[in-house]
Amino acid sequence: MTRSDTFRGLSAAVVTVSLLVATVPTGATEQRSPNRGVTNIVLVHGAWADGSSWSKVIPLLEAKGLHVVAVQLPLTSLADDVAAVNRALALEDGPVLLVAHSYGGVVITQAGNDPKVAGLVYVAAIAPQEGQSAFDLANAYPTPALQELRVDQFGFLKLTPTGIREDFAQDLSDYEQTVLTATQGPTAGGASLSAPVSAAAWRNKPSWFVIAAHDRVVSPTLQAVEAQQMNATTITLSSSHVAMLSQPYVVASFIRRAARDLR
Repeated sequence: MTRSDTFRGLSAAVVTVSLLVATVPTGATEQRSPNRGVTNIVLVHGAWADGSSWSKVIPLLEAKGLHVVAVQLPLTSLADDVAAVNRALALEDGPVLLVAHSYGGVVITQAGNDPKVAGLVYVAAIAPQEGQSAFDLANAYPTPALQELRVDQFGFLKLTPTGIREDFAQDLSDYEQTVLTATQGPTAGGASLSAPVSAAAWRNKPSWFVIAAHDRVVSPTLQAVEAQQMNATTITLSSSHVAMLSQPYVVASFIRRAARDLR
């Protein structure tokens, strides 16, 4: 065999080995492309609010490639509010991370039993057990905001301007407090806040909880009790009741973490 023949044989062998390496998947490649997480996020606001409660969080989530929908609750009854969330879930094309603030926690505790819901995130929220209502827990763990509720002739409750500024959103700007006061959604006292949950989704779904340490609407002690009973992954923020408005980057990051960790 000539030197030229030997060189051609070695070259062919190198090419063959190179092709084999290129076509056989490696463990490192598999680790870089795990099939994990959900990309659909449904946000639920609380009482005396609307979907704009999430206005600072939505663009942060969307910027990370997540599909976000903020539900507009009618706040006329717990059944109506759950139905609004169910309609939003029906339009999603895959698993959903359901996120709620305040009274919205009651709503997702019931609506979260939908099979599309992969996990639940509670933000300064109320998370009842079966047979409990928002008012049951609020009265068991009273806060200053209860003294600032006013009922109208139709049985709907609103917070006074003082309640918004001192209890609901004390760490927001004067401008933001003024907007929240003007846009708050009247909430049915009996049909919404006094209506009990029949099945608590957090018993069967992985859960996360943002505790607002300076909350004067939903007691931080109650929030801690709820987070513990559902064995939730938890963070505590130095914020008012509206943590998603006062600390949107932290709340958005926590929601992204929950979405990532779901299978």
